[in-house]
Amino acid sequence: MSDAQGLVDAHHHVWDLDVRPQPWLDEPAHEPIRRSFSSHALRSSATRPIAGRRLTSTVVVQCIASVPETRDLLALADSDPLISAVVGWADLTSPTIGDVLDDLRTGHGGRYLRALRHLVQGESDPHWLHRPDVERGLAAVGERGLGYDVLIRSHQLPQAIRLAERLPELPIVLDHAGKPPLARQDLTDWTRLVRALARHPQVRCKVSGLITEADHEKWTIDDIRPVWDVLLSAFGPHRLMFGSDWPVCLLAGGWNRWAATVGELLDGCSGTEIHAVLAGTATAFYHLPPAPTKEGTPCS
Repeated sequence: MSDAQGLVDAHHHVWDLDVRPQPWLDEPAHEPIRRSFSSHALRSSATRPIAGRRLTSTVVVQCIASVPETRDLLALADSDPLISAVVGWADLTSPTIGDVLDDLRTGHGGRYLRALRHLVQGESDPHWLHRPDVERGLAAVGERGLGYDVLIRSHQLPQAIRLAERLPELPIVLDHAGKPPLARQDLTDWTRLVRALARHPQVRCKVSGLITEADHEKWTIDDIRPVWDVLLSAFGPHRLMFGSDWPVCLLAGGWNRWAATVGELLDGCSGTEIHAVLAGTATAFYHLPPAPTKEGTPCS
């Protein structure tokens, strides 16, 4: 990406229900997105600029625990110029995880594999990320120059903190800011734990998935701003990245409304800081083609 006004969406999904079922869509309240979504549909949906930037690059993220799905996403990235990176899935507990990763990276579109993710939020084991087999798998991820997307709920943040302590060389990004309990409007524990995680310099954070943690019908920017303020002070703008969580965000307003909200949150930030959140942090973490920066005064 060479356009100074480029925008990177660091977190979105695609799925074709005729090819691969998505069982999680059977959960209550998912009816509005219980259909197929393509990258072309994202192009049609993401029409609103943020701080004058229009969507030019994306990171597509796995949905289910499936190596075949990851292969599909890599092939899609190879054919669609909008997609610059893939966050895939492989069984971290497998003794052959290294071989699986090597096979994915040498297969169709394998050069787009930049990180792995597992749905830790669905694991009942409160120490899943601490398991020796998982840590061994994550070490294999880091050895191959890949990052790790941490998908957890707010009460699981201690797992992420310990992971960052034990694997300081592993690049980590916290998906959806650790899912702060916005609907409950009690951010005390989340704030303390996020600040503790942010003390580890290899950790980045996605400003994504927040509106689906709030009241889907009634949320306003005033509900989101306290989370933004914590993230900005804990990580700084140069360790934050914008993500839409499209099409899941359709449950609570959609891509354009979230983009408008992020634009308002960035009001008062310098051009350099806006660039970091909207392109630079994701570009560095996922090894995307670089975009130039702009100078200016810091966030106020």
